[in-house]
Amino acid sequence: MDIEQAFGIVIKKYRLERSISQENLAFGADLDRTFISLLERGKRKPTINTLFSISQVLNIKPHKLVQEIETLLHQQ
Repeated sequence: MDIEQAFGIVIKKYRLERSISQENLAFGADLDRTFISLLERGKRKPTINTLFSISQVLNIKPHKLVQEIETLLHQQ
């Protein structure tokens, strides 16, 4: 698993836990819905700005997302 895949898994997990659609996440983070889909599938590299925007909509601290991504990467 690479960083992009782990990022996608983590944001999708939190998005679904909060019952937020890809469209609503994209709107709140000022991103395109297709970009959210590509992120969740590990097809795009998120920027630090993207990380912060998405974490704000998901109501989670950016460092918590990064910690969870690290945990997934180290489970391999």
